Amino acid sequence: MDLNRNTIIEGECIDVLSRLPDASVDLIFADPPYNLQLGGGLTRPDQSQVDGVTDDWDQFDSFDAYDLFTHEWLSQCRRILKPDGAIWVIGSYHNIFRVGTILQDTGFWIQNDVIWRKSNPMPNFKGTRFQNAHETMIWAGKSEKSRVTFNYDALKVFNDDKQMRSDWLIPICGGAERLKGEDGKKAHPTQKPEALLRRILLASSNAGDVVLDPFSGTGTTAAVAKMLGRDYVGIEQDPAHVRLSRARLAGITPVAPDLLEIERGNRGLPRVPFGALIENGWLKPGDRLYSPKRRFHARIRIDGSLTTGDATGSIHRIGAHVQKAPACNGWTYWHYEEPKQGDLAPIDLLRRRYRTEMGLMA
Repeated sequence: MDLNRNTIIEGECIDVLSRLPDASVDLIFADPPYNLQLGGGLTRPDQSQVDGVTDDWDQFDSFDAYDLFTHEWLSQCRRILKPDGAIWVIGSYHNIFRVGTILQDTGFWIQNDVIWRKSNPMPNFKGTRFQNAHETMIWAGKSEKSRVTFNYDALKVFNDDKQMRSDWLIPICGGAERLKGEDGKKAHPTQKPEALLRRILLASSNAGDVVLDPFSGTGTTAAVAKMLGRDYVGIEQDPAHVRLSRARLAGITPVAPDLLEIERGNRGLPRVPFGALIENGWLKPGDRLYSPKRRFHARIRIDGSLTTGDATGSIHRIGAHVQKAPACNGWTYWHYEEPKQGDLAPIDLLRRRYRTEMGLMA
């Protein structure tokens, strides 16, 4: 079976996955059955019924049956992932620890667990436990050697230039975003918010990547993938959910192609040694480099090392030395003097120009 992009496939997940080609998918988001084991109806203090998850797809005869199901779909997911592909799996305390063990047993390499903190969680009506205000997501690469996509700099910009944490405060799905069935009730009991998927796809995929959801439900993963210029494949066994997903996707307009590029910083860019700037005449031996406010200066030697006072070493080592710091990024700390204006500019600017002029950015 070929991988048909941008489609919702109707069928049982393990059967469909088994027919997809090897190494054909970049990223998987999986929201599997949680095996909640509710064992009866749940009521509010006013005796009204809570619309919980009681569907057949969440029912398993035993933990062994659930573990076998989990092992089978995870094994197929790992097979269809590209060598540097990754998977996100979401769950609650009912299942996530079993899933995590099977992920590792199957050969995946865990990168992080991320806590989705719900800003508007459902109360614990019986008052017998803590309010269940979060779910856990596991992010894992196909193997220990996988170089998974992680758009660190984009997430940092997204988060007001602060490093993105592993606890995300996002409200549960509601309002106009919550899809309704023909009876006016919510179409799916566990529909995830688009904000959650948007952050996951921003973190671990790039435009044009193939994103697969083996438990597609009402198509949230596919919808966000289409918005963000990713290709999608959804697998869903419920015909009503398939119809809702396809209608939902038909109404989505992707973000304009010129807006899909994200902040990448220097991660993943071709390495440029400081000596290359000297070899190519961008700087020369004897030139002075300065700290941002000219408090310190150093001179460039013929091998690209710096000297100041009695200390010599790389741009990083001497930057750390003059600041009495354990480490320093010399590219951003040291500045050169513009010949005509006399203004200071970071030597990282020269590195960027070097990459562009040498055709290293293609």
